[in-house]
Amino acid sequence: MNHEQYYVTDEAVISHLVEKQKHYFYESKTRDVSERIKKLQTLRNVIKEHEQEILDAMKQDLNKSEVEAYTTEIGVLLEEIRFTLKHIHKWVKSKKVKTALTHVGSKGYVIPEPYGVTLVIAPWNYPLNLALSPVVGAIAAGNTVVLKPSELTPNVSRLLEQMIAKVFDPSFITVVEGGVKTSEILLKQKFDYIFFTGSVNVGKVVMQEAAKQLIPVTLELGGKSPCIVHEDANIELAAKRIMFGKGINAGQTCVAPDYLFVHKNVKSKLVKELQKAIHDFYGEHPEKSDRYGRIVSQRHFERLHAFLQDGDIVVGGQVNEEELKIGPTILQHVSEDKPVMQEEIFGPILPVMEYENLHEVIQFVNNRPKPLALYLFTESEAVQEKIVNTISYGGGCINDTLMHLATPYLPFGGVGESGVGQYHGESSFQTFSHYKSVLKQTTKFDMSFRYPSEKQNIAIIKKLLK
Repeated sequence: MNHEQYYVTDEAVISHLVEKQKHYFYESKTRDVSERIKKLQTLRNVIKEHEQEILDAMKQDLNKSEVEAYTTEIGVLLEEIRFTLKHIHKWVKSKKVKTALTHVGSKGYVIPEPYGVTLVIAPWNYPLNLALSPVVGAIAAGNTVVLKPSELTPNVSRLLEQMIAKVFDPSFITVVEGGVKTSEILLKQKFDYIFFTGSVNVGKVVMQEAAKQLIPVTLELGGKSPCIVHEDANIELAAKRIMFGKGINAGQTCVAPDYLFVHKNVKSKLVKELQKAIHDFYGEHPEKSDRYGRIVSQRHFERLHAFLQDGDIVVGGQVNEEELKIGPTILQHVSEDKPVMQEEIFGPILPVMEYENLHEVIQFVNNRPKPLALYLFTESEAVQEKIVNTISYGGGCINDTLMHLATPYLPFGGVGESGVGQYHGESSFQTFSHYKSVLKQTTKFDMSFRYPSEKQNIAIIKKLLK
């Protein structure tokens, strides 16, 4: 199938879509909370109805096993919708706030309102979850959505377009398929909000284009997320959880452990346990396993394959170029100036460095762009406090990897180069809402001292404004 035949590259067509959504929004069709709830239920139902087709498309595009695809894509998305439906009535309420002494008789309110027409640009690594999870927040907050999936996962992209078109008016939600040219046209439109998930470099372009029209943005980016294993860690459990985080989706996860810092006293033991975990998860030949994903494209495969030269392979290194697979690989003796330590890896390669003093690790991480995630394995409360309080990062786990991403109770997002803004659960609703301040003033009496006159008394004003 030629997926490019579905690409929208006509600027007039895209402009018309955006204009139709503006009309839909300004007719207040998204304002009613009961309508938002119906739309969320419709989204949930269409996902369930097409569950097997989604799993099949994931297999075609990324070789995701059914268990992995359901867990990381469908299941977590359905939980996000369930959580939103449970709490939306609370989130949409206006909140009354206190008023100052100078405002006696008045009442203050903070009212969440939708931005309007929003653009969601999704990545290829979790092509269903990371496309529709922001859409859940946008619907809940009362917005319309233009969704641009990734062209690198064409089967999921096509299915998304078909699913959304089947159940939603395009004036409310529409999927626009396409490549770079399509994205460029979309970024020229006058959206009210842009939500982008992808690489740091493309995120800079999105922010630059949004700035030209002063469009607010959320940028979910990436970076090199460190994983630290202290000498008192439960090494066997740490190895399993590290390889879970690195092996899922063949390492193509924005919050995957990017490089490993391990205390020198436990390094050899950890490497052995990592090797055991890889074997337990994927067998003797991970590059042939149906439980193990493939690299998304030839270009990404070649980039990752080149990283294998940047250190000594102590575990893994198996390559299956025909199926675009590289087995989980542990590298050691890696120099800081090598490409594998300069770029976000976004693949199943894990450089390992050792340390003796925790200060070395803190200094190393703090001298680089702030990471999206950080993982720490230790039983020491003091070490936990030290790392959490001295290193800035988007979010992370203590004695686990990735799992902070899967709870709607925790906001997810980056800091610095790893991202702007956050979402999940109530944070998604907040991201797609403008919180409008309203002061309702009394007309029963008036503070005459505030008006310019010969009788205006500065002593009263100083007392009130002290």
